[in-house]
Amino acid sequence: MPEPDYLALPDLASRELAGSVVYADDEFFAEKENLILASEPVFDPALFGHKGKVYDGWETRRRRSPGQDAAIVRLGVPGVVRGVVVDTAFFRGNYPPQVAVDGAWIDGYPGVDDLAGARWRPLVPEAEAAGDTRNHFAVPDSAPVTHVRLRMIPDGGVARLRVHGDPTPDPTFLRGTVDLAAAENGGRVVDCSDLFYSSPANIIAPGRSRVMGEGWENSRRRGGGNDHVTVALAGEGSVDHVEIDTSYYIGNAPASASLRGIASAEDLDHPDRWVDLVPRTPLQPDCRHRFLVGRPGHPVGPVHFVRLDVFPDGGIARLRVHGTLSPEALDQLAERVARARHTGLTRP
Repeated sequence: MPEPDYLALPDLASRELAGSVVYADDEFFAEKENLILASEPVFDPALFGHKGKVYDGWETRRRRSPGQDAAIVRLGVPGVVRGVVVDTAFFRGNYPPQVAVDGAWIDGYPGVDDLAGARWRPLVPEAEAAGDTRNHFAVPDSAPVTHVRLRMIPDGGVARLRVHGDPTPDPTFLRGTVDLAAAENGGRVVDCSDLFYSSPANIIAPGRSRVMGEGWENSRRRGGGNDHVTVALAGEGSVDHVEIDTSYYIGNAPASASLRGIASAEDLDHPDRWVDLVPRTPLQPDCRHRFLVGRPGHPVGPVHFVRLDVFPDGGIARLRVHGTLSPEALDQLAERVARARHTGLTRP
């Protein structure tokens, strides 16, 4: 069975995007923070603690009274949730038989008391869940949210919660020169030729990579051609300067790279309509390369998509595309946030 399309979208809850588990009504056996770790869950059959078996996930005690257990996640980036994965990996006799996921848009930085009074909207109504399984749920709701609430009915353990969706960042913080490609600003990968070793989404993650595995690395190319990745920017804008970072790629950095841009999604398959942002240029291993785009004071635009080509293959740690969003793009983002604030998802 093919994987759902929404898995290609960013995990808005990920700790790597600054997501946080801000509340759980019970975490007796395993702590709530494990839910949003970017790493895959692991299991050591010999590992026990004073309270019992140690699991890489969130696990509550056996409920002896009516009710259900819940955890609340503040998304690293607000957005429209397109699909949810409730991963019960290694929870076989202690998984929740049913789960549900709710969402809310809550302005500012609410504390636990504020969350208690939030108006939650169902994203995934109560649904059957299987143990030791990645339980997939498509979400038809199109209203952006800042928080999600996972409910286990009545109790049990969940290893990971993935919340895939379209980022809807606050445009207030996107004025001036920003990284238009950054996932936290609304950038996302829309195409990639090869992701054998690691995901291309890593190149637009926050911060610098700390090890080679935190970038994008393709397999060794044995035929003709080259590898590439295409990123949809936060919105249409003008590009001022670019960073192509090969940190930690020493024996497997690309020999050279180029970056091109285009304004319309309809032109993605028309190579003649792309414009050069960084012409094909030799790269050094383990190096953060910085390139001015256009002439000083004259950024190149409008650009809504960029394509990074590496020749013939090799790893990239980070891609930064610094520029300014157009007034029209800022207005579109502001309208999306305004609609979210009027859907009944804010605090009463």
